[in-house]
Amino acid sequence: MPASQRIVQICLFLVAAIALFGGTVQMLMGQPETTPRLDNLHRFMGGVYLAMGVICAWAAITIRQQRTLVYLIAFVVLMAAVGRLISIATVGLPEPASVWLGYLIPELVFPFVIVAAQWATHRNSTSA
Repeated sequence: MPASQRIVQICLFLVAAIALFGGTVQMLMGQPETTPRLDNLHRFMGGVYLAMGVICAWAAITIRQQRTLVYLIAFVVLMAAVGRLISIATVGLPEPASVWLGYLIPELVFPFVIVAAQWATHRNSTSA
């Protein structure tokens, strides 16, 4: 397996672990001290987040067969980061700031690493 493909695989496994954990926590905890509508939406998105973790894990396991799916996953992670940035700009950075920045920074970096490594993997495979 080329090093660039291994990088994509590692990033996908990391995103999978984050999404599986975060999605499970969101589904179980919901959004306490809020309206039923917001709790319902929060748990729904927790389910989407959890499912994204399963998709990322599957893509990482079957990385040799994946092409477009990897780019789509990178896009989803980047859009999640954009959502966080909009939230921070609109209502501020939640406390503790270090935790939320710890979520945001990988969400901003991983998509570009994944796309670059995936592109390198398939550029090398088509030129060989």
